[in-house]
Amino acid sequence: MASRLGYRITTRFVRIYFGRVFDHPHAVFTDEMLRPELQDMGIFVDGMDNICATHRRVAESYFNDGCIDVAVPPLKALLHIMAYGSYEGKTLEDPSVRALFTKEHMLASSWYAERLAAKQTSEASLWTRHVKYLETYLDRPNYTDTVSRFSLKSRLAQAKAELKRVESPAYLAGLRYTLGLQPTA
Repeated sequence: MASRLGYRITTRFVRIYFGRVFDHPHAVFTDEMLRPELQDMGIFVDGMDNICATHRRVAESYFNDGCIDVAVPPLKALLHIMAYGSYEGKTLEDPSVRALFTKEHMLASSWYAERLAAKQTSEASLWTRHVKYLETYLDRPNYTDTVSRFSLKSRLAQAKAELKRVESPAYLAGLRYTLGLQPTA
């Protein structure tokens, strides 16, 4: 369970970054806090129990409020493990669970492709609204002065060009390595 400690912050990190917030960061973050192995074994075990209990409580909240249903598969697996100790009978040490967190797995997954497609659809919808708004505004006969003053015909051409760009396969391909957008159900 001690592997949950993950990467540690160092005294150098505390001095440089927390020194901006605290006058004496070394007094706030003692060596025992930064290096748990220096603690008494009983205190260390109690601290690990607190960390594990907090992980479990936070993960269970995702199940209680239904957010687990929209979690991406790697996060869903991790939350299952944090809350219940396993995911589909596998622990965090299982190679198939660990593989969920690799870049290659993510990029090849259907859920990631869906996120990218949702982002493209959202952007296309936004630019479609922009185009329609500008076209509607340009059709108003009493606004010719405003149309020329703000170069709205030029802006309409730009909006149409942007709409065409975001609807293209090249735009979708360019979204690779981004977060995309959570698809709506």
